[in-house]
Amino acid sequence: MTRLSPEQLRLLEADWLHRARADQLPPPGHWTTWAVIGGRGSGKTRTGAEWVRGLALGDPVFTDAPVGRIALIGETFADVRDVMIEGPSGLLALPRLGGAVPVWQPSRRRVVFGNGAVALAFSAEEPDSLRGPQFGAAWSDEVAKWREAEAAYDMIQFGLRLGRHPRGLVTTTPRPVPLIRRLLADPRTVVTRSRTADNADNLAPLFLEEVVGRYAGTRLGRQELDGELIEDRPDALWTRDLIESARIAAAPSLQRIAVAIDPPASSRAGADACGIVAAGLAADGIAYVLADATLERASPTVWARAALALYHRLGADALVAEVNQGGEMVVSVLAEADPGVPVVTVRATRGKVLRAEPVSLLYAQGRVRHVGPLPALEDEMCAFGPGGLPGGGSPDRLDALVWALTHLMLSPSGEPRIRRL
Repeated sequence: MTRLSPEQLRLLEADWLHRARADQLPPPGHWTTWAVIGGRGSGKTRTGAEWVRGLALGDPVFTDAPVGRIALIGETFADVRDVMIEGPSGLLALPRLGGAVPVWQPSRRRVVFGNGAVALAFSAEEPDSLRGPQFGAAWSDEVAKWREAEAAYDMIQFGLRLGRHPRGLVTTTPRPVPLIRRLLADPRTVVTRSRTADNADNLAPLFLEEVVGRYAGTRLGRQELDGELIEDRPDALWTRDLIESARIAAAPSLQRIAVAIDPPASSRAGADACGIVAAGLAADGIAYVLADATLERASPTVWARAALALYHRLGADALVAEVNQGGEMVVSVLAEADPGVPVVTVRATRGKVLRAEPVSLLYAQGRVRHVGPLPALEDEMCAFGPGGLPGGGSPDRLDALVWALTHLMLSPSGEPRIRRL
């Protein structure tokens, strides 16, 4: 491999220093893992792409010598391609510096740089694909939502064995899952934190106004926007450990499947989301939470079609809809979208906590499993307790989950009580 000319290196360093904040530059010292923990849109992907390019091309801001083999690992191969490589902040979108543009070779799942260095794409869903290959560096993106997080991350560590100082970069919005706790507790990990607001100049004003404005200061906002690791609420009805212990990769044959809808009162800015959750029941009485298709700010027509699409995709036998908010409108919009699907209507007669408590007991009894990761739903579950969600807000995903599991496991005689219309 050939090194960059002094002029190319000068341009590379000037471009990076012009665009990057000080907290996005590689930290000094002999660390093994650099964990960039940040909110949505805070610049994590750009940081990762710049780091990979800098290593590959031998930029002295990043490395003493070019790194010839680099691993790119995302939750799925599509995530690596669409975010880390082809995305608006990915490798191929970085400003040109006068040299050859990196070449993406999809059939070989690799990016080739002008000096011969390669970055190879891997899916965290296939940890065994990381057995055998070796690298001088690895960029792991959004590890907090990897399905096989610990297994995949361990395989990455075994592959980091090239060069004098192989290193890894982790870019992720945090969640209190075992791998994130492990990384933050490791003395060989250095942590950089960034907030969505830190990158406001590069974000759409509408996003800043509607999303950041709506969630700023809330528990979810502190996690998703400020990049804080929010631990379990002490009085929450669910805990991370309980949910993690109930996670499986695939559901068995199911005797019944229900899709539940918790519709919002409107689709205007600031309105609640439309909770859409599917669950199934096996012959042994164990329930399996299959999908969370919740939609933000969706019109009745949109959320009705989304719920019906999930109903048909899973081959469900019940479409359960809460009608406290919309009454006959909820039934009519579903019937208009698909008149052949029978709708089970339910009306809440007790508070959300009282409705949720019997369902949380099912989890404590080991009678519910989660099929794969359901991060947004699980975050809401672990934030919910007496008084609702911290900072207010409606637990729309959780409400839909409660209705689905109530229909499958607690109705008609169990709690929470529902009244069919």
